This record gives sequence, C-alpha cells and structure tokens, in this order.
Amino acid sequence: MQFLDRREAGRALADKLTGRQREGRLPDPVVLALPRGGVPVADEVARVLGAPLDVVVARKIGAPFQPELGVGAVAGEAPPLYDPALLGQLGLTEDELRPIAEREQAELRRREDLYRHGRPALELKGRSAVLVDDGVATGSTARAALRAVRRAGPARTVLAAPVCSPQALELLSDDADEIVCVHVPAAFGSVGFWYQQFPQLSDEEVLDILHVMG
Repeated sequence: MQFLDRREAGRALADKLTGRQREGRLPDPVVLALPRGGVPVADEVARVLGAPLDVVVARKIGAPFQPELGVGAVAGEAPPLYDPALLGQLGLTEDELRPIAEREQAELRRREDLYRHGRPALELKGRSAVLVDDGVATGSTARAALRAVRRAGPARTVLAAPVCSPQALELLSDDADEIVCVHVPAAFGSVGFWYQQFPQLSDEEVLDILHVMG
C-alpha cells in the first residue's frame, strides 16, 4: 500500500482519528506537526478534527564522525534525549555531544520562531495533544517530541502517522497514551517508500500552510 502524497495520507489518518473523536477519546484536540514533512499531513488532520494546528520542532543529534547517524534528538524545551546503547557502542558520552546538541537546540528555536511567526505556542494543558508526522521509522525523533509535548501537561498524548515501523511502535509504546498508524508494514524500509510523491518541503511551503491555519 502506497499513499499518493502527504495530503492523501493525512486524510486517511484523519479517518482513523475521527472515530476516536466520536467515541470521546480525543476531547478538545490540538494537532501538533513535526516539520517539515508532517505539516501537510497534520493540516489535513486538523481540518477534519476541527482542531488548531501548531508545530513541535525536533532535531536529530548526529554522531560527530557521521552526522547522519542519529544518536539522540532534541525537541521543545526538554533536555536532549540519547540512545544509551548506541552511545556505548560508539564510545561516545553526552558531554562530548553537548556542542552538537546546543547547535541543534538553537536551530530548533530558530525554526519554531519562524514557523509560529511570533505567535506563542498553543496551550496544551488538559487538552488532547495529537502529534503528527508523515511516517515513523526509528522513533527516536518522535520520542523526543513526545517527551517535550508531555511536559506541557496535556490530558492525553497521541502519536499519529500514516505509516510506522513495528520497531518504532515498540520503542514508543510507553511514550504516548495511544499510537495511531494507518499502515504498519513488517518490512518498513524508509518513510519515502510508502509515498508515490514524496518531495522535500521548504520553509516557505510550511509557512504557507501554517499561516492559512493561523
């Protein structure tokens, strides 16, 4: 099963979430997108749920010798979240990674300021926070984002994505009250494989969506 694009995937995800909303399992929802790819998916979800849309920016912390290898992640105001087993395998310490983590925290704050366009973050206390991405592969970035969201005190935290790996579901089972996925393929590969059209989004495209919602 492949989605045509992120918009189609968002509508399929919204269909699954509306059932929970009708059952009273998503009271007073707020939809939170993981930029950039999660924004068009979350836009469709927010429209169907009749919910406001905001962003939670998460950034990967890469290994010093291989930046694409994520050894941790940062999101919101929460401290960095690392993979202790991976740090041990690579012989790295959190102290060694502090400069990289600080750079990523500065970048996520820059992006949050850009995407919110001066607006404060939406109030989550006592509400249903629905964190949306276009897919969840390893789960490390989503885990950092979920932890940041929970610090804001929502009554319920839901991770929602059109496609998720079984490994990510297992990793994140304790980090959200519920995980909602349209498709959980046994052989996952990459997120982009499950989309016929999977272009990279620009900041301008993200801003266009968020400003329409705003």
